[in-house]
Amino acid sequence: MGYQLNFGWLPQYLPVLIDGIGVTIYLMAVGAVLGCLLGTVCAWTRALGPNWARPVVVAYVELIRNTPFMIQLFFIFFGLPSLGVQMSELEAATLAMIVNLGAYSCEIIRAGIQATPRGQFEAGASLAMTPFETFYHVVLIPALQRIWPALSSQIVIVMLGSAVVSQIAAQDLSYAANFIQSRNFRAFETYIVSTLIYLVLSILLRQVLAGIGWALFPKRKAAR
Repeated sequence: MGYQLNFGWLPQYLPVLIDGIGVTIYLMAVGAVLGCLLGTVCAWTRALGPNWARPVVVAYVELIRNTPFMIQLFFIFFGLPSLGVQMSELEAATLAMIVNLGAYSCEIIRAGIQATPRGQFEAGASLAMTPFETFYHVVLIPALQRIWPALSSQIVIVMLGSAVVSQIAAQDLSYAANFIQSRNFRAFETYIVSTLIYLVLSILLRQVLAGIGWALFPKRKAAR
């Protein structure tokens, strides 16, 4: 007889899946917010910041963008304790996601900032705006409006990449799937379920980010 699908184990392990989904959503939310904030600061530094700080940001961005996320995760969780920095699995996973997204979002946001015409800086100054007001209203908001689709896609990519945090025993969705299949020995069905959950999370995250974009940038609606 051929292989027969069996999902009878699902109700028993549903609490484990729910806990894993909760950790994945937590990593996604904290990583996205703080990662984008870090990326914004780094983008400002590279585009408009002091000359002495730019090489530091360039080194950070190039290091993160040219090394695997798993190696970054291992360095934070296994490497930093040798320097006296102790973290839990969840703290290390969260920091790794923030650092990783910060580097990628830096380049995306910087592209939007550098697309701003120089004349708009002068216009802000002529309206007696402070440098911060000029950057926020004249540069950052239009820049985010331009790059929001690309930034949203990067956030989704980082969320999906969070599946590797199970390698340090952070109890996310992938950890839950590995735990369940080690108990029920139904790897095929277990990973079908986890794949579908990741698919749903990705679709929902894209919809949430699209809604945030429409709320933050109403001019986009008017333009359409």
